[in-house]
Amino acid sequence: MKEKLVIALGGNALQDSKGPATAEAQLDVVKRTCEYIAEIVKKGHEIAIVHGNGPQVGRILLASETAKDVTPAMPFDVCGAMSQGYIGYHIQQGLKQSLKKIGKDIPVVTLVTQMVVDKEDPGFKNPTKPIGPFYSEAEAKEMEAKGYNMKEDAGRGFRRVVASPIPSKICEIDSVNRLWNSTIVVTCGGGGIPVVETEQGLEGVAAVIDKDFAAELLAEQTGADALMILTEVEQVAINFNKPDQKNLAELTVEEAEKYIEEGHFAPGSMLPKVQAAVKFAKANPGKKAIITSLYKAVDALEGKTGTVITL
Repeated sequence: MKEKLVIALGGNALQDSKGPATAEAQLDVVKRTCEYIAEIVKKGHEIAIVHGNGPQVGRILLASETAKDVTPAMPFDVCGAMSQGYIGYHIQQGLKQSLKKIGKDIPVVTLVTQMVVDKEDPGFKNPTKPIGPFYSEAEAKEMEAKGYNMKEDAGRGFRRVVASPIPSKICEIDSVNRLWNSTIVVTCGGGGIPVVETEQGLEGVAAVIDKDFAAELLAEQTGADALMILTEVEQVAINFNKPDQKNLAELTVEEAEKYIEEGHFAPGSMLPKVQAAVKFAKANPGKKAIITSLYKAVDALEGKTGTVITL
């Protein structure tokens, strides 16, 4: 029986933080990422892919705002849709190449995906989702003077932050489920395009949904056997970057919630990953969420590394 996986790709799977922020550089990184994803497929797993878009949507928005005197600036939700298209296009290219190397002729498609959020979600009142490039403290103060919300991001510098509501429904979920048995779908890109339901229909809103919560919802609604969140570190840790750092191979929901309460996980970094993993494990007794490095994904699926979170 093939195991169904929803894979959430972190920023390091799309761009090299030390390299240029160009489309060409992103494609190079994505191609390397897809070699690891193809290995998961080679092991017999069926997958869907979710990816982040924080840096990309921030740059699209910045470019649009900078050029507003030449051409109208694009609304935030449209920028999100643009990021889904161009990141998905790169994943389609990279993954098809990697699948061909292992003799797998599987279609890969990107689905522009809308996610319903509550217009009263507290996330709109307290922006927390980092987007765009990193800034120094001095640069961040200049940005704040222009009216942007800026916050320090896990010791890596300052970034612009926007609202990050929790998704409640994937509008295109029926299409994802129809495609699953024949196609690898890249969906809920960047967490999905946040929309609210109105009497007239769906309406885009200015926000970025955390891709880990989007992946969790996708895993639930596709009946996935596991949620796999791929990031920069091999295992979740408490006391991270301290002399008494402790890596965790297994976590129960109860233990994870205790560590969350104690503040062990950085907002905008490891915190949403653990929260999403807990949510999946709670909703799916007997199933697991795995958090690990992209480069150790296959080992983690075989129980050799990573952090496994279960009820």
